[in-house]
This record gives sequence, C-alpha cells and structure tokens, in this order.
Amino acid sequence: MRNIKSFAFLLFPLAFSVDSVADEFSFGAGIGSLYSGLGVNVAMRSDTDLKYLSAGCLSYSDRGGSTCGIGAGWVTTDVFDFQNTQHGLSAYVGVVGTESTAFRKDEAIYGAGFGYHYFFNDIGIPGANAGISFLVGDAKSGTHTGIMAQIGYQF
Repeated sequence: MRNIKSFAFLLFPLAFSVDSVADEFSFGAGIGSLYSGLGVNVAMRSDTDLKYLSAGCLSYSDRGGSTCGIGAGWVTTDVFDFQNTQHGLSAYVGVVGTESTAFRKDEAIYGAGFGYHYFFNDIGIPGANAGISFLVGDAKSGTHTGIMAQIGYQF
C-alpha cells in the first residue's frame, strides 16, 4: 500500500496540464473528502473541473490524540452534461479513516475513493458544495471501507 500512495502522490502533479495555466487557484474549507476530514484544500479550478490537495483531521480524542492526514483528488462535471457544471464525480487518494493501535494511539488509514459532489453555484464559481464519497483503505486489521459525507465552501 505504501508503494501505491507514493506512486499516486508522484503522479498527481501530472494532472495539472500545460493548458491549465489559465485556470485559477481556489481555497476551500469544510468537512469530507475534499478536505481530508475536517480541513482545508488548495485547488486549481476551471469551468468544468477541480484538482486539489487537501489536509485535515478525521478524529480527536484524549486517549488516541488527533488523527490527521493529507489527500489529493479531482472533481469533474464533464461526465454528465456540458451545460450543467453543478454535478460532479470525483476520484480521491488520501486519508480515509482511523484505526486504534495496541498503544491506544489512533493512526490514519490511507486509501482511495470516488464520490458525487454538488456545487450550489457551479464548480467554476466560489460557493458552497455538498457531496458523498465511498472510500476504501488498507488497515492493519484488514480492509477498511466507509462512506464520508461532505459539506464545505470553495473561495
């Protein structure tokens, strides 16, 4: 799994093509896969897609401490209808869950997922968004699967 994470993070910059120089940068805050839990993201935004890097925390407890991680993803609205840029499908690689260890410290589980996102204004315009992601990761105790709801704001 470590090789997959390293490979994915090395290839992510290639998703930013030469044509995307005209795209604008966007910052977001919220909870969900767009933000790696409760966190923030920085994105390259065009009229039809959003490529982002995110950092956030999934949990905090007195016993286990905080479980934070990073992620990267891509949301595109070209899948459905070129006239509607509010509905998007996404692919995500990053932190997908938490796992308790024998020493009562929570650790991040990394994996991948896909999701659906709704942008209230349009993907290319600042505004609120909501969605849901289906995630899978490789935990020490076996395969971790989960669903993560998402709500946030892209500036």
